[in-house]
Amino acid sequence: MAKSFDVVVLGAGPGGYVAAIRASQLGKKVAIVESDKLGGVCLNRGCIPTKALLKSAHSVHEVHDMKALGINVDLKSLDAGVAVKRANAIAENMSKGITFLMKKNKIEVFAGKGVFKTNKSLEVTMADGKKEELTFTNAIIATGATYRTFPGLVHDGKLLLGAWEALKVEKLPKSVGIVGAGAIGMEFAYFWNAFGVEVTIFEMQKNLLPIEDTDVSVEIERAYKKLGVKIHTGVEKVTAKNNGNNVTISVTEGGKNTDHQFELGLIAVGMTGVIDGFGLDKIGVKTEKGFISVNQMFETTVKGIYAIGDVSGPPLLAHAASHEGVVAAEHLSGLHPHAIDKMNIAGCTYCQPQVASVGFTERALKEKGIEYKVGKAPFVANGKAIASNENNGFIKVLMGKHGELLGAHIVGTHATELIHEYVLFRTMEGIDEEIFATIHPHPTLGEFLGEAVLAAKGRALNL
Repeated sequence: MAKSFDVVVLGAGPGGYVAAIRASQLGKKVAIVESDKLGGVCLNRGCIPTKALLKSAHSVHEVHDMKALGINVDLKSLDAGVAVKRANAIAENMSKGITFLMKKNKIEVFAGKGVFKTNKSLEVTMADGKKEELTFTNAIIATGATYRTFPGLVHDGKLLLGAWEALKVEKLPKSVGIVGAGAIGMEFAYFWNAFGVEVTIFEMQKNLLPIEDTDVSVEIERAYKKLGVKIHTGVEKVTAKNNGNNVTISVTEGGKNTDHQFELGLIAVGMTGVIDGFGLDKIGVKTEKGFISVNQMFETTVKGIYAIGDVSGPPLLAHAASHEGVVAAEHLSGLHPHAIDKMNIAGCTYCQPQVASVGFTERALKEKGIEYKVGKAPFVANGKAIASNENNGFIKVLMGKHGELLGAHIVGTHATELIHEYVLFRTMEGIDEEIFATIHPHPTLGEFLGEAVLAAKGRALNL
C-alpha cells in the first residue's frame, strides 16, 4: 500500500535535507529519499572532507612559517594517509548528524532510489530490493550533480580521477596532472603540493580560477608559482590517457603539441546535473543543457514539482542549494518568499590564500559598459595581517555611481569568512555611506572591508 506525504524530497544533500526540514517546520508531512548517504556529495565527498584536507595542508605551511614567529620546530614527516582518513571520518560523523536532524523534524527517510511513476507518485527501490510507493502533493528534486566529461577527458576511477575518487587516495603519487583550474582543481593542487607531490595544472582559459576577477586570478597564480606548482594556462586540445602505469596529458600550447606524463591525473572540468534515471521525461519535467528548468520559485514545468541545488543549474554551490530549498519549501506551503538574486551568492575557494567574491567582476562591468570606481586595500598594509603573518592578498571593491556595491573580491587567509559583510551589504541594497558609518573593530582584517570602500571614494585613511 502506498504511503502518502505532503512533500517528498528526492535527494538528501545540503539542498534536499534543508528543504525537508523547512517543509516540516511549516507543518508538512515529509519524506526524503536517498540512495547514498545523508548529506549528499557536499558532506560526504565534497565541501566538508576537502576542507579537512586543506586544514592539513595549511598546517604544513604554518609549521614552515613558525621560525619567523620565534618558534623553532622541525617538520619530522608528513602522512597523507592520516589526513585523508581524518577527512573521511569527519564526513562520516557529520552524516550521522543529518540522521538526527531527520528524526528531530519527524521526516521519514527512505534509503533507496526513487523514480517518478506519475506527477503525484514515486517508486522507491530499497537497498534490500523491496519497493515502496510514495504518493505526494508536492515533490522537490535535489539529486545534485556529477562529473562533466568531454571527448578525451573521461574519468576511469583508476588513474584518471574525479574529486570524489581523489578524496580516497591515501598513498599519494609523486606527480599529478590536474586538468581544470576551477575551485576543485585548485584545492586539490594546494593539498597535494603541501604534502610533497609535484603538481601541474592545465587550464584552457587565460587564468587560474577563470570565473574570478582577473586581479584575483593573477594573485593566486603568483602564490601557486611560489609554492612550486607548475601552471599551463591558455592551452588547447587537452586530452588525458591512462597508460596502465601512468597518465599522459596532451595539450596544444602556443601552437605546439606536447605530452606530459604523471603518476595520476585529476579531471576537474565542471559538473552537470543528475537528471537521468528518475523518470523525469515520463512526467514532463523539462531539462535543458544538463539541468532541470525552473522558475524563480524553483518550480519545474510540472506544477507542484520543484528542483533545487545543482540539478537546477548554476551556481553549483552548497549554500545556494540550501537557500533554494528554503524558497521551494516556503512557496509550496503557500508563503511568498523573496526570489533569489544569484548575483548576491558568494563564491568561495578554500586554497591558501583563500578566494571569495560576490557580484560583478571588473571585466564584466567593462563589457556591460557600467560606470564604476575601484577601491583596493592590500593586506600588506593591515596591522593585524602583518602581526599574524597573514599579509598575502587584498580586498577589492567595485562601487557604482550611486555608492552601491557592484562587486567585491577578496584574496587572503580568511577571505571566505570576510565576504559575509559584503553579501549582506548587497542584499540590503546599501550604499557606501552606510559602510563609512560602520565602526569596524581594530585591529582586524575586517576593518579593511571599510577601507577598500573608502579607497574607491578617494578617502582611504590607512593606505
